[in-house]
Amino acid sequence: MSYSVGQVAGYAGVTVRTLHHYDEIGLLVPGGRSHAGHRRYDDTDLERLQRILFYRELGFPLDEVAALLDDPDADTRAHLRRRHELLTARIERLKEMAAAVEHAMEARRMGIDLTPEERFEVFGDHDPEQYAQETEARWGGTDAYAESRRRTARYTKDDWKRIRAEADAWGERYAALVADGEPPTGEAAMDLAEEHRRHIDTRYYACPHEMHRCLGEMYVADERFTAYYDALRPGLAEHLRDAILANAARHTR
Repeated sequence: MSYSVGQVAGYAGVTVRTLHHYDEIGLLVPGGRSHAGHRRYDDTDLERLQRILFYRELGFPLDEVAALLDDPDADTRAHLRRRHELLTARIERLKEMAAAVEHAMEARRMGIDLTPEERFEVFGDHDPEQYAQETEARWGGTDAYAESRRRTARYTKDDWKRIRAEADAWGERYAALVADGEPPTGEAAMDLAEEHRRHIDTRYYACPHEMHRCLGEMYVADERFTAYYDALRPGLAEHLRDAILANAARHTR
């Protein structure tokens, strides 16, 4: 049996051009020619091609493949051992690259481009993405959500530390205001409510007073938000909601 170059290319899953190249460099010279001078491959040639493709799959360059097949002094086991070491090192490198890509994908999904260590440094034991899926489900189609993702995706660790410091400082001042008995309709409370709105507007997304009103109601309606604000000072969530409503009213008269 003999086979044309096209048939062999089809059997082996390589191109005719590849077989021509192997012939030109002496790696796989067909055992015969047709009357018209076309290459014809026999079963021995196919066996050799199978071995060539095996070594190529392992990453051996063509000159080493030729040595393994034709040099009687070639130490096949030594070659394979070295190739195994190289492949193992490549696998480890690919794993590292895959992990880096996964981290980048997660960072993009979260909109927070920080390592786990940096996130802990900035946010402590508070996970800023604890409710990321719920947030996306509820507001993923809104302009505010898209704008927030665009802004936060650009923030560095230093940006996040600055934003966290601003929020912490505001929280301390509002907690002190509640402790002092300032009513939510007082000027000081409304001013801090306005500062709260501007922080959202500047750092995350456009937050007009009407949207701020909705947020204020959510701080009381959603027990998770209530717990967060009341941890600063008992009753702070409801106080803040009332201050937000009063502040919105004075700005929309």
